[in-house]
Amino acid sequence: MYMRIAIPAEDNRGLESNVSRHFGRAEYFVFVDVEEGKTKNVEVVEVPFDEHSPGDLPNFIKEHNAEVVLAYGMGRRAINEAMSVDTQEG
Repeated sequence: MYMRIAIPAEDNRGLESNVSRHFGRAEYFVFVDVEEGKTKNVEVVEVPFDEHSPGDLPNFIKEHNAEVVLAYGMGRRAINEAMSVDTQEG
């Protein structure tokens, strides 16, 4: 089974990146491709905007084909905009 995971990050060190405490203020997203329980690829993408409108980050994540977002927390609006992406907070 293949899955692409998006993780909001404070820096661009891939799997060694610090996870951003605030989804909406992440400077980068780490996209992790997992297949059969193994990491197949890691891609770090800088968020292309300094300020964003509602829906911009969920659309950015969708454009990068992520199916799951792992985040410490997300606002209700971001979760509602990302309904086609599985969100896991904590």
